[in-house]
Amino acid sequence: MIRNQKLTTVDIYTDGACIGNPGAGGYGVVIMQDGQRQELSQGYRLTTNNRMELMAAIEGLKAMKEPVRGRLFTDSKYLADAINLGWVDIWRGKGWRKVGKGKVLNPDLWQQLQQLLDFHQIEVIWVKGHAGHPENERCDRLAVQAAQQKDLLIDQGYETSQADNSPQPGLF
Repeated sequence: MIRNQKLTTVDIYTDGACIGNPGAGGYGVVIMQDGQRQELSQGYRLTTNNRMELMAAIEGLKAMKEPVRGRLFTDSKYLADAINLGWVDIWRGKGWRKVGKGKVLNPDLWQQLQQLLDFHQIEVIWVKGHAGHPENERCDRLAVQAAQQKDLLIDQGYETSQADNSPQPGLF
């Protein structure tokens, strides 16, 4: 991306929710751009809260078809710290493995998010959840409502990883 071009400014507010962890989950996104507001949400039948936090950020950024400059607000320390403290860059450099050699959780989503952050100029800002921030509260309501819907989508990344980790019959 050309870093000197005039970019549209955007604020993206995100939240994820899970009913049980793992359990049914959802994400909520509020996008504020050029005086316009857009809301996004989706629910999944089996997932984790952290996956929904990541999915919210991914879907908010994917909604931007051209490169943008802006801020992404999240109440997830997992998400904010991984970006702001450079953990994601370290994980990527180590082939999505932690410093202690263990696998990074949710590598499918971290890879998508990192590609989007490379495309856009985004500052990730942590906000305290359930502290009265209007847009964060709205995202929370969207995420919870999405998780409570019928006919939830399948979180392929989560369900596939769980199938890969399930014990095999007859193996010790």
